[in-house]
Amino acid sequence: GSHKNEKLKVPPEEIRKLRNSPPSSYSVKFESFATMMDLVKDEYYESRPYTVGEFNWTFLIYPRGGDKDYTYTSYVSLYARIDDSNIIDSQVFSLENKSKHSVCLFVDLEPIMFHSFETKRGVKQFLPTAWFTAPWAPYGYISEGGECVFGIDVFVAPPFNKWENFSYDENISNPIFNWNITYVSTIHIDPYTSEPFSSGGRNWVLKVYPNGYGIGTGNSLSLYLLSESNGNDYV
Repeated sequence: GSHKNEKLKVPPEEIRKLRNSPPSSYSVKFESFATMMDLVKDEYYESRPYTVGEFNWTFLIYPRGGDKDYTYTSYVSLYARIDDSNIIDSQVFSLENKSKHSVCLFVDLEPIMFHSFETKRGVKQFLPTAWFTAPWAPYGYISEGGECVFGIDVFVAPPFNKWENFSYDENISNPIFNWNITYVSTIHIDPYTSEPFSSGGRNWVLKVYPNGYGIGTGNSLSLYLLSESNGNDYV
């Protein structure tokens, strides 16, 4: 018989790619996708917990859509769920295509934040449900016997730990520090560091290179101001 092609259109919002490598975080294989659909009915299948980035996750698969809005009930929806934590991550949802020996990917390019009020994030319109249930749809996602494999890649952003702070105060206490160095031309210490001094509520040191430092090596005397607590980063 004839079938309407519009039922099998790929949703336009998705960004899809193909690859040959399997999922890096977790995968779920259903020996019978149809049996899973019958068991969960209008709800979802939730995987066992797995760990990525020191956080525990589960993989949620809605065979009839993951939103009460009936707009999405004709699509398979995929979600990642995290424990009660605040992190930023991105996910890649995948589906094995046995006929083409490749993996169909839904790539979410924008990292999203999980927190106690948003523990579940994912894709409402992964692929049309008809691609998994219609025997006349030769897309390769359901093998003979009804087997189907879903996968997920979770990428967790590392904790924020690189920053700097700039401040300016015209009324600094003890704004002038005098450091007398005698016989600079005969000093064999390179570099030469002053005693710590306090200014603006912080402790500092001066460091001088009689023979120069960096581009000044061999042609200049180099002088630097450093925080006493950090002897490597120059101000």
